[in-house]
Amino acid sequence: MAAPISNDERSEHFAFCVQLFGGTTAFSRRLGIDERAIRRFINGERPISDGLLEDTAKALRLLIAEATTAEEQIAASLSAG
Repeated sequence: MAAPISNDERSEHFAFCVQLFGGTTAFSRRLGIDERAIRRFINGERPISDGLLEDTAKALRLLIAEATTAEEQIAASLSAG
């Protein structure tokens, strides 16, 4: 079983995930969360709930699927040429 992480580590990891989406604005649009709230989560002003992390993980899985599809389309177009 994994050891629990501190609130600071949770905020730091959440900030990293936000950057994977291209920053606060893109993450805000993707999850439908106000940008100010996202910044408060990152800054530790608001606690990051398990639900928010679950939503983030779900959005990351969707981003992975979209990136995989885009990569496959690029590879197909390069091999066809």
